[in-house]
Amino acid sequence: MALFLVQHGKSLPKDEDPKKGLSKEGIAETKRIAEVAKGYNIHVSGITHSGKTRARQTAEIIASVLEPEGGIQESSGLNPMDDVTAFADKIDSTANCMLVGHLPFMERMTSFLITGSIERPVFKFQNSGVVCLDKYPTTQLWVIKWALVPNIR
Repeated sequence: MALFLVQHGKSLPKDEDPKKGLSKEGIAETKRIAEVAKGYNIHVSGITHSGKTRARQTAEIIASVLEPEGGIQESSGLNPMDDVTAFADKIDSTANCMLVGHLPFMERMTSFLITGSIERPVFKFQNSGVVCLDKYPTTQLWVIKWALVPNIR
């Protein structure tokens, strides 16, 4: 089964929106990535987000397109500086779950699951981008299966 890691969409500056909700560009890019995922028949069982406005809005947009049977839920432990090792123990590797959160957490989580260390970067996230990880059959480590990002640069 797969694990989908998503960095929230681009947000408004704090002086424009103190809660830093998604910008028009962030909304559009998130919808576009979700539609591409749907076009590839990506199945997500549930979406968990950090609870911050930009992560919740990103999760809601993706859920409106992919329609996960488990819906969306908020969880602690997905904030930018939270301990990825503690959250990694909560991941159900038998389900196609999606986590929507922030940097540096998402990059550290990817590094930890793939290398066992948060200090070895393995993927550079983009806002609204999705990284799909899969467990490698002969180890307990994960590998990057594919990624969808708004911009190739």
